[in-house]
Amino acid sequence: MTTLVSFRDAVLGYGNTPALTGLTLDVIGGQALALVGPNGGGKTTLMRGIVGGCQVLSGTVEVEATRLGLVPQSADLDLTFPVSAAEVVTMGLIAEAGWGRRINADMRERVSGALERVNLSDRASHRFGTLSGGQRQRVLVARALVARPELVMMDEPFNGLDAPSRDIITGLIAELTADGVGVIVSTHDLSLARDVCSQACVLASRLVALGPTGEALVPEVLARAYGSSADEAIAALS
Repeated sequence: MTTLVSFRDAVLGYGNTPALTGLTLDVIGGQALALVGPNGGGKTTLMRGIVGGCQVLSGTVEVEATRLGLVPQSADLDLTFPVSAAEVVTMGLIAEAGWGRRINADMRERVSGALERVNLSDRASHRFGTLSGGQRQRVLVARALVARPELVMMDEPFNGLDAPSRDIITGLIAELTADGVGVIVSTHDLSLARDVCSQACVLASRLVALGPTGEALVPEVLARAYGSSADEAIAALS
């Protein structure tokens, strides 16, 4: 399997202040890796470390993947802005096409295909801000997929989703890994992490545990990561 990202004894932070320490792990193509842990534990920081959104204070972060797809926690768009679902997905091609260049027929076909993968072909011309929360999240997934990424990073992709949207995104994660794409899923939902991902990285401002979900998401590990909130986290797995 292909190693897409390697962290080696990395310390990540902001303004020279550490936020996540002791990070040694590989992100592998064809695997779905869940990032779990308490609020402020470093899940988003780890993903920022891949895209250069925080400082590497010590150790190393080596990114081998050349095409990355990011699904943010919430829409990074003004919902009043008059942009269609298809136009939002097209934004995922800017890095490839370049600013100011026309989108060619092949790219338009890829936009249509990405919307079809998230079951939103019939909403292509609808204004993004008028879509439901679940539909908007699926559009953002399509925006990440249209660039044909080697690694897809999803920050809390299941928050507030209806059941159909959740099922579509869960199915997509399985499709992506079957195609050799690496997937990172940051989530507070431990049961989803266990069901959707093969590997789990447990963070609490440091690397607490890393391994198959059946070994990493166990009471003794969660107790170390969540402290006084561990009982609630453990109950979520039952």
